[in-house]
Amino acid sequence: MILVWMSFIQASSIQKNTAGYVMKLSDYGFFKGDLKDQLPQDGVIPYQLNSPLFSDYASKLRFIKLPAGSKVAYNADSVFQFPVGTALIKTFYYPKEETNPSAGRRIMETRVLIRQEKSWVALPYIWDEAQTEATLEVAGGSSLVRWKDKQGILKQVNYQVPNMNQCKGCHERSGQMSPIGPSARQLNGDFHYTSGKQNQLDYWTKAGILSDLPHHKEIQALVNYMDESKSLDERAKAYLDINCAHCHNPTGPARSSGLYLAWDTKDKTAYGFMKTPVAAGRGSGNLKYDIVPGKAKESILAYRMDSVDPGVMMPELGRKMKHQEGIKLIQDWINSLAH
Repeated sequence: MILVWMSFIQASSIQKNTAGYVMKLSDYGFFKGDLKDQLPQDGVIPYQLNSPLFSDYASKLRFIKLPAGSKVAYNADSVFQFPVGTALIKTFYYPKEETNPSAGRRIMETRVLIRQEKSWVALPYIWDEAQTEATLEVAGGSSLVRWKDKQGILKQVNYQVPNMNQCKGCHERSGQMSPIGPSARQLNGDFHYTSGKQNQLDYWTKAGILSDLPHHKEIQALVNYMDESKSLDERAKAYLDINCAHCHNPTGPARSSGLYLAWDTKDKTAYGFMKTPVAAGRGSGNLKYDIVPGKAKESILAYRMDSVDPGVMMPELGRKMKHQEGIKLIQDWINSLAH
């Protein structure tokens, strides 16, 4: 059963598909006023990640809604274990001009992850051209989008919305769907709420949705991989953690690779140092090792990041473009390693 929150709509008026999923994003009642403004209703809390996943340069708005009276218990090591009925809402958009927010934006999709009794379900809602509504499309979709980057250069991409099965390709843990982002290390940072700037974990505690929180200074914080004031090693490990480790971990879809890229992996071989791939093939680029310290050009990890060939590129899903800044970060990091 799908649980929804309807502050002003009767259940009988909500359109659902044959599987019982809500068809219109507006019917959840997550937002007030004009849907495209993405202003959360009371009880819907905005948040951000210290290091966000790269998705073809799309910007993202994130929100969480817990069932009334429920809380999530703090844990230091993994994504929080949210109660049944929790909704995680993520909206993907492109500013028309990255240096001029007043020029407006194009919203592409909103993904809603809902915690059901046995697992999570991921529902992709695609926005219409008029930016008035988003409709559930279980098969996903694609749409061309153009924008000007910070240098004023016109960019474009055929933006891909994944289907429900593709969502499992990244979100799977031991055969079950699971969120990727909202962990203590990702949320241990400030957010500009309407009431002012505050540490997110403290805010969640005061809002009554998080329990057992130690002082946030005692909690590991993942750095923003774009923050050049942080060390190259911290930034690279944060990048690999959010962009790769959701698959490359002992319970993820890429567990058979033996390459585990979580930020706290201690085994250097498991992290790729002079590690031969389990399955070579075309994806290896005829290179021998995942990471060759001091030699990015000889490292399979850097080679696969710097590709858009479907048979080579990593990550396999979620992008059509090269993340130039991320590629340079990982290349610089590998080249800096002692060899």
